[in-house]
Amino acid sequence: MIYTELNSLKRYLGLGKCLDRAIEYLCSHPLENLDAGHYEIDGNLIYLNVFEYDTIPEDQAFFEAHEKYADIHMTIIGEEMVGVSELSAVTVKSLNKEADLMEVGGAVEHYMHLTPGKVLITLPEDAHKVKLAVKEPSAVKKAVVKVYTG
Repeated sequence: MIYTELNSLKRYLGLGKCLDRAIEYLCSHPLENLDAGHYEIDGNLIYLNVFEYDTIPEDQAFFEAHEKYADIHMTIIGEEMVGVSELSAVTVKSLNKEADLMEVGGAVEHYMHLTPGKVLITLPEDAHKVKLAVKEPSAVKKAVVKVYTG
């Protein structure tokens, strides 16, 4: 897991070819004017999804992980908490290899507060629970860049 400011994101260049391209994209393309939807950056290797939703209580949130993709989480408008745990500390409940989606169960080890300008990168070893309300549910516009890690 990497939790940093957008203006410090380039410090993490060199961790992988696809991650480097995703970082360069985020540092050179403002996201504020994007509508909710799917945006290809490099086919299935790197793509961006923009979501609009209301945050939810933790007991309603989905706890997930991925085998092949890292996720770069950024709120564009609003704030949310993201719970993160080492994959080895949770239990896999279901696995959809085609969708690269694992549902996991267990306790959250760390809570990361996402506000505009903050960046959270969850790697394949990081289970993450998203859309968590900070105090009470609120509207969020969020970007998630999916980055193939192999």
